[in-house]
Amino acid sequence: MDYKDLLKKARESLPEAAFEKQRFEVPKVKGHIQGNMTVISNFKQIALSLGRPPEHLLKFILKELATPGGLKPKGLLIGTKVSASKINDKIKQYAQEYVLCSECGKPDTKIEKEGLFAYLKCTACGARHPIKSKI
Repeated sequence: MDYKDLLKKARESLPEAAFEKQRFEVPKVKGHIQGNMTVISNFKQIALSLGRPPEHLLKFILKELATPGGLKPKGLLIGTKVSASKINDKIKQYAQEYVLCSECGKPDTKIEKEGLFAYLKCTACGARHPIKSKI
């Protein structure tokens, strides 16, 4: 077998998802400021569209903003006034670190834990990268 045959064989063994060219967009927050608090009404939908548990995203956002907050039935309550653009930036940062594959850029990933280490495993290209397990 020559190189081209081997390449063709390797390409055939990859899943179809590796060749799809859909565009993934990080959702924007919808919310308002209520007194001294910021209310994000679509927080759970954002976490679902990123394919991560809302608690994981919540922990990251609150740590990055260095502010108290919590999940309530009407959405995410942040204990200070925070602009939507700042929250959107933090969600983009979260997507880069914990959702998008650093090899192929696709959002088809899951977080796997092995002992003390956590990895971002891509189901599209098969890449695996270590991530910070403790946010």
